[in-house]
Amino acid sequence: MEQPVERGKQWLEKLLALMAIPATVSTGNEPADSDSCWLTIDETNLTPKQLELLIGEQGESIDAIQYLANTLLNINLAPELQSSYTVEISGYRVKRHQELFDLAQKVAQQVRETGKEVEMTALSAAERRQIHTFLKDSTDIETESRGQEPDRRLVVRLR
Repeated sequence: MEQPVERGKQWLEKLLALMAIPATVSTGNEPADSDSCWLTIDETNLTPKQLELLIGEQGESIDAIQYLANTLLNINLAPELQSSYTVEISGYRVKRHQELFDLAQKVAQQVRETGKEVEMTALSAAERRQIHTFLKDSTDIETESRGQEPDRRLVVRLR
């Protein structure tokens, strides 16, 4: 069977071709704490307009592409064969990854100091999952998602 990262690369390159976006996809370069297959869109031949289109307002387009990748590339696969995919362009994910890590640490510290839970709004499902992951090994903090989309929130509280 084909490697998951290679399947992801081929799928994303096909999607870009269908969108008439002249870009190739490379793999790797993920942060050390990531367990995801990283697919990086080469922005070399892209116009600022194409780059803006692929990222979207507040990352909505790149989030949608990533959601499609994770859904379509894992369809009909047994759970143990499924992979997680991260779509990157122009350093957007790396920058956002650091912002979310910093936010998770700040909120965890606030919860520790006040003893009160904090509800985090305006996070995508992927961003909520990242914060869950950042805080999962904490001995004194726990996270939970509440509500229904599009009003789903991440709650951080003391264990």
